Amino acid sequence: MASEGFLQPICVKWRLDGLRWQVFIFLLYFSHVVSGQIRYSIPEEMKKGSLIGNVAQDLGLDLKRLRAGRARIVTGESIQYTELKTDKGILVVSQRIDREELCGDVTPCSFSFEIILEHPMELHRVTVEIIDVNDHAPAFSKRDIQFEISESATLGSRFTLASAEDPDVGLNALQNYFLTTNDNYVLKQHAKPDGSKYAEMVLQKPLDREEHPRLSLKLIAVDGGNPQRSGTVNIEITVLDANDNAPVFNQSVYRASVMENASKGTYITTINASDADSGSNGVVAYSFSNLKKHLADKFKIDETTGTISVAGEIDYEKDKKFEIRVEVKDLGGLTDSSEVVIEVVDVNDNAPVINVMSFSSPVSEDAPPGTTIAIINVKDADSERNGQITCSINTNLPFKIQSSLSSYYNLISDVALDRETIPEYNITITATDSGSPPLSSTRTLHLRISDVNDNAPLFHQRVYSAYVTENNSPGMSIFTVSARDSDWNQNARISYLLEDTQVSGTPVSTYISINSETGVLHAVRSFDYEQIKQLTVVVKAQDGGSPPLSSNVTVTIFIQDQNDNAPQVLYPVQTSSSLVAEMVPRSADVGYLVTKVVAVDVDSGQNAWLSYKLQKATDRALFEVGLQNGEIRTIRQVTDKDAVKQRLTVVVEDNGQPSRSATVNVNVAVADSFPEVLSEFTDFTHDKEYNDNLTFYLVLALAVVSFLFITCLVVIISVKIYRWRQSRILYHSNLPVIPYYPPRYADTLGTGTLQHVYNYEVCRTTDSRKSDCKFVRPCSQNVLIMDPSSTGTMQRMQSEQNILDEPDSPLEVCYHNFFPKTIFFSVVFVNSSCTLTV
Repeated sequence: MASEGFLQPICVKWRLDGLRWQVFIFLLYFSHVVSGQIRYSIPEEMKKGSLIGNVAQDLGLDLKRLRAGRARIVTGESIQYTELKTDKGILVVSQRIDREELCGDVTPCSFSFEIILEHPMELHRVTVEIIDVNDHAPAFSKRDIQFEISESATLGSRFTLASAEDPDVGLNALQNYFLTTNDNYVLKQHAKPDGSKYAEMVLQKPLDREEHPRLSLKLIAVDGGNPQRSGTVNIEITVLDANDNAPVFNQSVYRASVMENASKGTYITTINASDADSGSNGVVAYSFSNLKKHLADKFKIDETTGTISVAGEIDYEKDKKFEIRVEVKDLGGLTDSSEVVIEVVDVNDNAPVINVMSFSSPVSEDAPPGTTIAIINVKDADSERNGQITCSINTNLPFKIQSSLSSYYNLISDVALDRETIPEYNITITATDSGSPPLSSTRTLHLRISDVNDNAPLFHQRVYSAYVTENNSPGMSIFTVSARDSDWNQNARISYLLEDTQVSGTPVSTYISINSETGVLHAVRSFDYEQIKQLTVVVKAQDGGSPPLSSNVTVTIFIQDQNDNAPQVLYPVQTSSSLVAEMVPRSADVGYLVTKVVAVDVDSGQNAWLSYKLQKATDRALFEVGLQNGEIRTIRQVTDKDAVKQRLTVVVEDNGQPSRSATVNVNVAVADSFPEVLSEFTDFTHDKEYNDNLTFYLVLALAVVSFLFITCLVVIISVKIYRWRQSRILYHSNLPVIPYYPPRYADTLGTGTLQHVYNYEVCRTTDSRKSDCKFVRPCSQNVLIMDPSSTGTMQRMQSEQNILDEPDSPLEVCYHNFFPKTIFFSVVFVNSSCTLTV
């Protein structure tokens, strides 16, 4: 690897199809852009698709790199003659290349373009030299050349001949002229400063008009190609009478200059020739000799004065110098020639042209300083100072522009970028030449900065406090946390999560949940202030970047008390098994402390402030209760008339909204001795127990009777449904009916069954501890069954006692004594069906 700024040339040569190609590879490593240069040589007129060279191999690039870097050819405004096959890494001809059309007579002929790769940025210049092929023969602009020459022309007189044009160059260009054999003239060849050749006829034997009034010759022009090509022109000479002196130019070469873009008619120079003859033989005429086609429209010459002026558009960028042959001829046909060299002076008439070869937008905000943003090519068709260019960008931007190769500039970042500060830039590139006055052009690039997840979400506060009243409904919204992220799009999409913390050994998620999108905190359960007074949760805000960034915030949730608990009386203790009474002696004075009602409220604040009031009392004039302390005191002197049993009902009430209360009964015994008190309160206890037992038995009896009634009702309905379904089955059946007689039935005249009826009465009393059953015989010992087909009777065959003696008797009754009242049951069995009457 060459060091930065070091140019390392490599030359590679090979032969293909008999033509020798040369490739020159230059690798240039500059700044952060890897640059290289390759030069190929190919013949013109190659077929489309012909191979030029293996670019990947010559540059040392892998085929994957060509595809991944989106390798492409950039020609600017020029015609693209080549095509890059990225799948093979080769360069091929994309259209016909004509060297003469591309370069004219300029040698060597070549065209250049750039191959650009991205990620990272690489710029490689490729120059293709076009080798000339002998595909043109020398050609004369005229088919005939006419001369009028006096027979008195002196030996050695020169006559300039029209030159042939061959667009080819080098050996394939025009090489020699040949003149057909004759006795009077010989051919001499001359070379111009530009290397082109022209020929002159030199008179070597005097002419004799009387012997040969006309001469016909041929001028042959040949090139040096293989195979050789040629062109001819006829020379027709008319011999005139004597003209002794030929005109002569006073200078062999005339030099002049003209400004480009000069208007038509602008004076350039004047040529001058003299003729020693007098009269008509001394009159001369000036003209251009062998003027090329593209010059015929640019200049004109005055035949009489020899003044040369501008006739068409002159562009320095196309032609920097013109070499023109001029000829002077007198009326006798004698001629002389000279050369006029016209230098074109450049004018700063072309502004620089800016071409963006590659532009990367958007650029990641984490791109390091020195990252290449764009590669720019700037051209100016002017020359020297007019073509010297300086590039700049608008100030106060984190970018700079550097020159890499000739006419190439790199736009690179100068400092670190931050999308959150400035998300996009308009970069104006200005190219200015050094002409007078200077010309400039601008190009604006709109660069967007792509986001990188470099900012974590931020909460508006470090700590949040929220309040919720206890006994809330589950799912209730408590508080909303909000965070912001300076990044963009997915990197700024925030999700809210609860950190895994615990409250009293229980995961916080059992108390609080959070909406991941909105950040709303919800209560999972109903809170009880008496169990938990505050919760501390940690909320994490996490963005959607890769990798994600997050930040935490602490939210303290305070549970506010609600008056949901009534006061609880601790003293006096209320029990059902024993009776507590406070004794007051009959000698008690006013303000005697009887007892103190002690109560608590598990609520807090004003919800736990308790007040005591006397709700009921046997004698309201005897006792009072302290509003704040619950002390029961006498408000007058106890007398003998006061009852022994005094019952006070005290209400304990809190200060909540709405308030809650509890009541307590205080039994007070006004007596001086314990036996007196005992006799009074024993009767009270016995009465109370008796009333409680009576209520219990009444409720129990009602429940049992209701259960039995419902059970019998369900049984009756079930049997009815069963019998109806059986009858329906027999009615719709097509099978013969086979009578079936159960054990308790006997056949009646062979056509039916005899129904047996049994009546039983069961008596249960609360005073008996035995099970009593009474069997009631039917009203008649015989049951008659009427049959439509006969009139017989059948006496009952079995006695009731036998029925009861059998182990599978249809009725077995065994009850336990638990009814408070006497209940009678009448059970009737008819044809295996049972009816229970209570």
